[in-house]
Amino acid sequence: MSRYHVIGNWKMQGSKALVQELLSQLKVLNETKPLRQTQLAVCPPFPYLSLAGDMLVDTPIALGAQEVSLHASGAYTGQVAANMLQELGCQYVIVGHSERRQYCHESDDMVAQKAVMALQNGLTPIVCIGETLSERQADLVATVISRQLQAVLTAIEVDVLPRIMLAYEPIWAIGTGLAATPEQAQAVHQLIREQLMERGPAASRIPILYGGSVKPDNALSLFTQPDIDGGLIGGAALDATAFWEISQAAESI
Repeated sequence: MSRYHVIGNWKMQGSKALVQELLSQLKVLNETKPLRQTQLAVCPPFPYLSLAGDMLVDTPIALGAQEVSLHASGAYTGQVAANMLQELGCQYVIVGHSERRQYCHESDDMVAQKAVMALQNGLTPIVCIGETLSERQADLVATVISRQLQAVLTAIEVDVLPRIMLAYEPIWAIGTGLAATPEQAQAVHQLIREQLMERGPAASRIPILYGGSVKPDNALSLFTQPDIDGGLIGGAALDATAFWEISQAAESI
């Protein structure tokens, strides 16, 4: 497994033209200077997964989805099953993003079950956890993070836990232009790492990404923290140059 992971979450943004342009640029950049220790991946909206997957064939850039259904199949209009994502060539799927928790009222248990469904279908779930600004101000960071994390650790068998990834995303830093300081981010990543260590040596090595206004100018200071293993990138992932520069920050360590 790569030492670092830089994964782009495009959210509900993009077009066929953007997919073609952005991925073409990334492919050229990667051919010019292949990544050695960093896994690059993109998570486009559902309608563009097939196009993106075709463009990424025979490249080291991986494909991921932004969401997955709790259900394997059935009368669930608008939902997408894990086996469908796997069939399209997805390797990753984001679960529990704060926007899903907030706007779609996803509970900790729902997030955990989506992670289980992803694992059962050969996908790596990127499980997002994080606190709101009010929770941070109320000194509830450890309480919130532990609650969200324990739901996942309880639902997943110890022997398959190493197949997941985690992403710490302080909600107050998502799309706001604000970012946790490297020290703030490391403190929470260390808390997460300590709880993973309680589940055994294999679980303690689960990659923990940081997400929240990661940009080329702050990526290196974040990635050099001992418990930060890369980034889940939002806005900067829609700019091929910025996204590549973030991956180069990881490569330089």
